[in-house]
Amino acid sequence: MEYPEKLVQLVQIRSKGMQLEGFVAGQGPRQPKLMLLGEAPGRNEVENHIPFSGAAGKELIRAMASVGLTRENTYITSAVRSRPFKVVHRINRKTQQPETVYPNRTPTKKEILAHTPIFDYELSVIEPSLIATLGNIGLQRLLGSKRHITEAHGQLYQGPVLEMNPEQNGYQFSQKGYLVYPLYHPAAIFYNRSLTETIAEDWQQLGLLLKEREQHA
Repeated sequence: MEYPEKLVQLVQIRSKGMQLEGFVAGQGPRQPKLMLLGEAPGRNEVENHIPFSGAAGKELIRAMASVGLTRENTYITSAVRSRPFKVVHRINRKTQQPETVYPNRTPTKKEILAHTPIFDYELSVIEPSLIATLGNIGLQRLLGSKRHITEAHGQLYQGPVLEMNPEQNGYQFSQKGYLVYPLYHPAAIFYNRSLTETIAEDWQQLGLLLKEREQHA
């Protein structure tokens, strides 16, 4: 998606001084079958500008395919558009020499708030009939910090979502209502294999929900 230049500049100003790099736009059609809201791009995404194109992306595409979704009929985006990184000074195990590396990290609440205008704009333009959040960050961006994926996954929410307030320093709930379906982040399976069955069941439930909505469209 192409964003208004003023909007991108606004987010750059709001992000100034934060440990973020690059900018990855959301991708997909308007009025898609589904909007997927992730966390933030990683190193791969910043290099090739394709959302979810790393290891987690492969898991995501596999799950999407299981319910008839593709990049062509799904809009994929994230709460933060730049890669959050941290600076780590360490000794290289092979060379035993000091080195500095910049691994990915979870975005902060300030970074998510800084990028809020971009996602608000996307929601208004894309007009998704259903939004699936991936992990805690996407879920909390829409429904607040009290929501947690361990309790909310697989449960359809219908109602307002968080958007930027007029003062641009916090959130308020939208007047418009949305359907939100929380899913575990596709990378969760790398850290906790016991979630494999739960994640598959949630996706199958999403597939049934999509079919239901198609039949009533």
